Amino acid sequence: MLAALISWSIRNRFLVGLGVVGLLAGGIFAVRTIPLEAIPDLSDVQVIVRTEYAGQAPQIVEDQITYPVSSEMLKVPGASTVRGYSFFGTSFVYVIFDDGTDLYWARSRVLEYLSAIEDRLPETAETSLGPDATGLGWVYQYALEDTTGRMSLAELRSFQDWQLRYQLTSVPGVAEVASVGGFEKSYEVTVDPAALEGFAVPVTEVMAALRGSSEDVGATMLELAEREYMIRGLGYIESIEEIEGIVVRATNHGTPIRIADVATVREAPMVRRGIGELDGRGEAVGGIVVMRYGENALATIDRVKARLAEIESGFPDGVVVRPVYDRSGLILRAIDTLRAKLLEESLVVALVCIVFLFHVRSALVSLIVLPLGVLMAFVAMRGLGINADIMSLGGIAIAIGAMIDASIVMVENLHKHLERRLAHDGDSGTLDIESLSVAERWATVRDAAVEVGPTLFLTLLVITVSFLPVFALEAQEGRLFHPLAWTKTLSMAAAALLSVTVVPVAMGLFVRGRIRREHDNPLTRGLIAVYRPVLQWSLRNRILVVAGSVALVILSVLPLQRIGSEFMPPLNEGTVLYMPTTLPGIGVRTASAMLQRQDSILASFPEVESVFGKAGRADTATDPAPMSMFETTIVLKDPSEWRPGMTSDALVDSMDAALRFAGITNSWTMPIRGRIDMLATGIRTPVGVKVFGPELPVLERLAREVEAAVDMVPGTRSAYGERVMSGSYLDVEIDREAAARYGLSVATIQDVIASAVGGMQITQTVEGRERYGVRLRYPQELRDRPEGIERILLPVPSRSGSAMSAMATPASMTGIERFASFAEQIPLGEVATISTSSGPMMVKTENAFLTAWVFIDVEGRDIGSYVADAQDMVESMMTLPPGYSIQWSGQYA
Repeated sequence: MLAALISWSIRNRFLVGLGVVGLLAGGIFAVRTIPLEAIPDLSDVQVIVRTEYAGQAPQIVEDQITYPVSSEMLKVPGASTVRGYSFFGTSFVYVIFDDGTDLYWARSRVLEYLSAIEDRLPETAETSLGPDATGLGWVYQYALEDTTGRMSLAELRSFQDWQLRYQLTSVPGVAEVASVGGFEKSYEVTVDPAALEGFAVPVTEVMAALRGSSEDVGATMLELAEREYMIRGLGYIESIEEIEGIVVRATNHGTPIRIADVATVREAPMVRRGIGELDGRGEAVGGIVVMRYGENALATIDRVKARLAEIESGFPDGVVVRPVYDRSGLILRAIDTLRAKLLEESLVVALVCIVFLFHVRSALVSLIVLPLGVLMAFVAMRGLGINADIMSLGGIAIAIGAMIDASIVMVENLHKHLERRLAHDGDSGTLDIESLSVAERWATVRDAAVEVGPTLFLTLLVITVSFLPVFALEAQEGRLFHPLAWTKTLSMAAAALLSVTVVPVAMGLFVRGRIRREHDNPLTRGLIAVYRPVLQWSLRNRILVVAGSVALVILSVLPLQRIGSEFMPPLNEGTVLYMPTTLPGIGVRTASAMLQRQDSILASFPEVESVFGKAGRADTATDPAPMSMFETTIVLKDPSEWRPGMTSDALVDSMDAALRFAGITNSWTMPIRGRIDMLATGIRTPVGVKVFGPELPVLERLAREVEAAVDMVPGTRSAYGERVMSGSYLDVEIDREAAARYGLSVATIQDVIASAVGGMQITQTVEGRERYGVRLRYPQELRDRPEGIERILLPVPSRSGSAMSAMATPASMTGIERFASFAEQIPLGEVATISTSSGPMMVKTENAFLTAWVFIDVEGRDIGSYVADAQDMVESMMTLPPGYSIQWSGQYA
């Protein structure tokens, strides 16, 4: 059958040529449109449930939000792992699905199960799904710089949040644009307790006035003069003056009591959970472009850059966008490197053909077949949805050597057939192919191709199926190596098909003119002279040769046992990610000062182009980072601009030595590598330990014991066990009996605490396209100490009958509506006791079990052997209590 296919191809050369033209067109289209990435997206299919529960402590968030959501998500079909993170005011639940699950099917299932528990969550909790993206989708980051120095951080953040962010979010391929750093603008209404007492106005009445004073309403239509007029009731708050003018109540004489009479209104920033810093010069506002799952990274980045160029003329004067991370450079460098290697291999093939055959035209056969095979592989990749990245293009590079074997062997065999058919020209020492007729020449080509073609085809198929076991890999390792296996297999299959169709036709077209006989090539004669004696000796000493081969195999076992192991080779991204961790509970001001100091040191290295630091989290569900977690992106200059003798490892070591501070544990990685590690297991270092158990204090103790044990293992650069109980709490414990004597419910007291102390958002202003929250709080001096909080006034029912009747209002009325009829006020200290305690700064769970993590950074050793030694050390030094367990995790797993 293969011989018939070869003969058919030679007879129908025109059809084969048309097929080649079509293949070229399809291949060029596939190459131009195939998604480009640096490496395959190794992230699991995940859906993030983000819940904002403003002003609530981590333990409250865990009890009321994270635990109910996590336990419900365990029921979702296909969910393999559910990770929960409870922060101050925010809950994240990551639902990781089995490999192969469709992302959008998973999102719909999560929404379905989430709707079943929404009525069990607090009313003020705002739950939403994260973007259809992963942490690996952080493809582009930028900082906003004001070259004039006139704009504040709050103004830059407003520009980022309400203008630039929406412009970039509309770019195809962008899932969201997350803001980080600066100050989120809001309005703070600071009540005056003395004024409230003087006017006999409870704070809850001020809350009710604010809540009902920022709304537009519609009132159907009215027809006037044969035209329809739509009726609007305009009531949006748009300025501080309008807030101050809100009427709280009127006195008995009809005099209005306004917000300005009992409070001061000013602009104030929201509570910050994330900080940005640029080049050690001070705080900055930044944005993170998150690419949608499965999109073309390079095309998305190019579209974002194009959109920035389009809209920059509309920026405020002096404001410029400065890129601080751009993955397109890595993608282009990776593609250029592989393109160069492909070109080098093609030139080597041509050189080999020329040197051994002494015929330039014969080399054209291989040079034409090689790109055709690669283009066929790209067409198949495009159809299968495989991105072009280091692994997939690496599979093509691996296959190139074998792809051209068939064409080289067939060309060499054609030369032998021509030698036997042509007479020797004594004058020139060459054989003239043109002396044959066209029919004789094509007959010779057919005979040479049929003789070796079927065998070569089957040989290539054997090589093709050699990578089939790679397809048995699953999960993250499968996502890493499947593209390589696919492209290697597709390339070899293409080469096998071309060897019995295009190669015979190409030989007839290009092997023309004069050729030399094999023994006329001095290089060939020399190699044959060396090869024949070795071959003859090997055949005479068969037992010795076989025994030597077996001995070599046995000897290879020893170095195999000592060789290191890692999940994937290090990828020099040209960008370093510095991820130090400090003790939990660090304040915003301290974090900002530490971040600036670190970034200024990093920016002083001559190899560094830019430094953008982040403490805490960006405004995205893909970044569950506490304030104690720093993340600094260091973009390096081109290596040609580095100091002589400086290497990447030496540079990181120098930076690490310059950033040794008490209370800070350093960790170094690269952006993509770090995100892969975090997405796979949640651990952001190469090695990690997860301690599971029912009690947080015990988990912290065990994590610190693991930290002390691994510190003793050679190769440990740093180890840090989470201090899960390092948070400080100011507990307001309500005396229920005392509250009952005053007719107060626990909910009443807690509403006042949440607003007066916590600054709960009451309403929002509408200023064009911008929205800013309005918060109510007591003065700073009355809420920054326990004794001040004790003096916060609570509205209580009057002892008069009319006031007591207010307590009997219908259950449908809200607490705020009932508070409006309260006349008397008492200090909080009358019904509550205030004390301090320790508690969690952040609560982590996995499959609804409490967990504490230990982060371990390794240097100078391979991961596999290090983990074995670390496990032995931990087992020898620790005894786990009943109900507690340890799981080793991280990149090595």
